[in-house]
Amino acid sequence: MASLISCPHCGSRPKEEFTVKGAVVKRPEPDAGETAWMDYVYLRDNPRGRYREYWHHTSACRRWLIVTRDTVTHEIESTIDAAEAGRAEVRS
Repeated sequence: MASLISCPHCGSRPKEEFTVKGAVVKRPEPDAGETAWMDYVYLRDNPRGRYREYWHHTSACRRWLIVTRDTVTHEIESTIDAAEAGRAEVRS
């Protein structure tokens, strides 16, 4: 895994300051069926290649980030603030 993560708020920081919290998965609608909620809560892909995950900058700004990385090479493609990404998604 890359040793530095580019935090949009703090700049390049050691990966040890972050905690990986899991895949970015679209939340089902509240009235979605049991199967949709079961898949959302318990089932995850184990992809080879590009993958989006929530990371928490635990030891610094404590912001939630969305990190896009390659699961094979561990190269990080991008990091964005999760709250800003959510606001952009609502606007579109």
